[in-house]
Amino acid sequence: MRILLIEDDLDLCEAVRCHLVKDNYEADICTTGTDALFYASQQAYDAIILDRMLPGVDGMTILQSIRRSKIQTPIILATAMNDISDRIDGLDAGADDYIVKPFDVLELMARVRALTRRPAALLPNRSFTCGDLKLCKEKHSISCRGQMLSLSRRESDLFEYFIKNAGQTLPRALILNHVWGPDTEVEDGNLDNYIHFLRKRLKALDSRTRIVTVHGVGYRMEEADDS
Repeated sequence: MRILLIEDDLDLCEAVRCHLVKDNYEADICTTGTDALFYASQQAYDAIILDRMLPGVDGMTILQSIRRSKIQTPIILATAMNDISDRIDGLDAGADDYIVKPFDVLELMARVRALTRRPAALLPNRSFTCGDLKLCKEKHSISCRGQMLSLSRRESDLFEYFIKNAGQTLPRALILNHVWGPDTEVEDGNLDNYIHFLRKRLKALDSRTRIVTVHGVGYRMEEADDS
């Protein structure tokens, strides 16, 4: 599972990230409100840990913006504000849970586990469609007109990102940052290899959807024009 940590305290970020990785979560970190809105909008996360006090755009504004965008990703709001009215405000704004700073990271991890094991009916929609394709994130599978293929986790993440942004040209750096993570060292050629794998999947499914190369920029998913 993938967790987004929105927090400007770098020491706390590192402590939480270590525990997330130890518990077999993938973790992305951003430290400003502006970056947080972009990351959250990708809907690639199983839960979000959100600091209420952030530079620039504050946590409550981010929370309200996420919910206005119909993004239902579970959110834990972390804050040093401990008044009952502050907790009520956070929960009413759309937070699923609330933890007061300073907190024990082990308690935070327990809250993350509780949110991410919610019944499937309460979780965000994890199926995505584009043209004749349907991606099921839970099963890591892609289907087309009755045929289905299993995917690796990375292939599934890439397909999800392309399907959500169908018709848009996605720069290489943006794809790498989103799918591999902003702090992950990855060779540029790895992306080309995975694009090759995705194209083989589309060919095996005889899909009309394709991934085209935009030279000097990146890639774009689109439906083939047979006219």
